[in-house]
Amino acid sequence: MIDHVSIQCADVSASAAFYSAVLLPLGGERLFEDGPAVGFGVPPRPTFWLGPRTTGEGFRESHLAFAAPDRDAVRSFFDIAVASGAEALHPPRVWPEYHPTYFGAFVRDPDGNNVEAVCHSPG
Repeated sequence: MIDHVSIQCADVSASAAFYSAVLLPLGGERLFEDGPAVGFGVPPRPTFWLGPRTTGEGFRESHLAFAAPDRDAVRSFFDIAVASGAEALHPPRVWPEYHPTYFGAFVRDPDGNNVEAVCHSPG
């Protein structure tokens, strides 16, 4: 249903470095860069975009959940994020309150957004 999503960042370069690292174990990569816009996705096209903050005042937290191919990718996402200085919100674990095989990890990106990697497969 969603074709792509874009978020505004205080520092696009810092956010691009963060997402370049944490999306790698999920199969995502930087696919486009033109001026301040940076696009990530699975080739051939970007589906997640970063741009400079140009509208609104103050910060409103967003929650972004990225699909992971397996639980090891969720763990790698979390480890890379924390090693890069991201605040750990919730380490990788099963979240049975969502459904019995929901395995996710949550961190804060450089702008303070709640970013998650999630795998829905068992084991």
